Amino acid sequence: MVMFLFLVLALAIVVAAVTLAVVGGGEGSGPLPEAPPERLRDPLPSDRPVRRADVDALRFPLAARGYRMSDVDDALNRLGVELAERDSRIADLESALAGARAAGPVRMDKPGPEDQR
Repeated sequence: MVMFLFLVLALAIVVAAVTLAVVGGGEGSGPLPEAPPERLRDPLPSDRPVRRADVDALRFPLAARGYRMSDVDDALNRLGVELAERDSRIADLESALAGARAAGPVRMDKPGPEDQR
């Protein structure tokens, strides 16, 4: 019975010490300071198109339950816009190439004297 009371008393002291350390009464004059949330430090570049190396170097900071959804959503939205722009540009270039092929071969040499008449 004495051992049980000793363990309960020891547990109460440990709980009280941890509580005091968290809410105040420890080294500082108040509760533990709030840690600022970790934010994405190296977002995708906004001044140029995204390259493969940018995507490879992209790292998301960890949050309480995985990754911050807003950081991941922003990166995915940016990549989606870039891919849509590239797909549109590729479609325009393929259309122009198909039109040029349909028009026939284009002659690239200088006109000779017999062609100038």
